[in-house]
Amino acid sequence: MAGIQAVGVVGAGLMGSGIAQVVAQGGYTVVVREAEQRLLDKGRQAIDERLQRAVEKGRMTAEDKAAILDRIRWTVALEDLSMTDLIIEAITEDVALKQDLFRTLDRLCPPGTIFASNTSSISIISLAAATERADRFAGLHFFNPVPLMKLVEVVQSIRTSAETCRIISDFAVSLGKEPVAAKDHCGFIVNRLLVPYLLDAIRALESGIASVADIDKAMRLGCNHPMGPLELADFVGLDTTYAIANIMFEEYREARYAPPPLLKKMVISGYHGRKSGRGFYDYSGSTPRATDLGL
Repeated sequence: MAGIQAVGVVGAGLMGSGIAQVVAQGGYTVVVREAEQRLLDKGRQAIDERLQRAVEKGRMTAEDKAAILDRIRWTVALEDLSMTDLIIEAITEDVALKQDLFRTLDRLCPPGTIFASNTSSISIISLAAATERADRFAGLHFFNPVPLMKLVEVVQSIRTSAETCRIISDFAVSLGKEPVAAKDHCGFIVNRLLVPYLLDAIRALESGIASVADIDKAMRLGCNHPMGPLELADFVGLDTTYAIANIMFEEYREARYAPPPLLKKMVISGYHGRKSGRGFYDYSGSTPRATDLGL
């Protein structure tokens, strides 16, 4: 796409590695930065494995895979992002950490570099205010798993220019994504609607309305959802859901965004969902089974 040739991605976790992969598949040069080499190696391995599965299924050739990987550079130095045209941040949902990152990047990068955050809930202007380029700062929220999910929320703060939104919307389209425009309200479109739904399902379980399996079965069969809400919460990550709920409750002070006590207890217990092997379901066996939560 004219104007964007090199893209920086900060964070090589589940979202960051997925974003780096689709950007490289889109033909762009990508620089991925992580704080530690072991995290870079983990992200590199995740991309390699996903691409290898695509090769084995006949969706791409081995040559395609090699070309995609060749377009990705890995680094632990923020300075290596200084000559990219667009930087997409995909680190943990912590306002202070993100602000510190963008404050540093603002000093390192030329004025023309566009900044974007993959945050799922944090106000874009609260991050943009840490920089001197609030007009060239927007939300670019991808969905998990990034290589498969078509949606991208393009979030415009009260300072984001229309030109910046146009550029990153066109960029999203060039990756094969479907952008939707959202204003800078905490949670944007999807999480504004999804998070209360997930929390209500947890409250239903907590109050004894039905079992884990039956709550999920009811929503799959009754509403034709591909996943039940508790299964989906496990997929998103219960720690992530808890963090997002807290951010949204802090913003709106509405009871529907307040995380239920059961969710807090599970996060404290290390039950983070699929990624930890246990959440509302236990994933240690060949098929998931409902976790005994002593309710």
